[in-house]
Amino acid sequence: MSVPTEGLTPGAVRAIVEKKIRTNKIRIYRPGEPVFRPDTEQYEPGPSVTFYEGPGAILLTGGPSVVLHIAGQVYVDDTPSRYRLLTPLSAPVASREDTVAVVEAEDESAIGRTWRVIATRATSTLSIVRTTSTSPR
Repeated sequence: MSVPTEGLTPGAVRAIVEKKIRTNKIRIYRPGEPVFRPDTEQYEPGPSVTFYEGPGAILLTGGPSVVLHIAGQVYVDDTPSRYRLLTPLSAPVASREDTVAVVEAEDESAIGRTWRVIATRATSTLSIVRTTSTSPR
């Protein structure tokens, strides 16, 4: 019995994802270095630092509405809505607490919405896109 050589290759799947799924323009940013204000003698958050802007998508995913630690405490980032950020593998890896914003989208109601990164990327031996867990801001 021979092994079929036809079908979808990783390159073909990547092309489909880029054309049909990862169609929004997203921005990932994090808080900048604190800035000291002499007039108030206080540190204030500095300007945000954008480290990725390009193709991506935010997808609603199913999941439990409550996540429990082994000790039985509710997870600090518990939210009834779970989302996945899809970015190219060439994009930098987002860190916990970074912010993701939709900059351009066909669905105008998505533009300007923000999410926070709650878990870093998952990886596998057959990666087509980078996935990152996010929750609404």
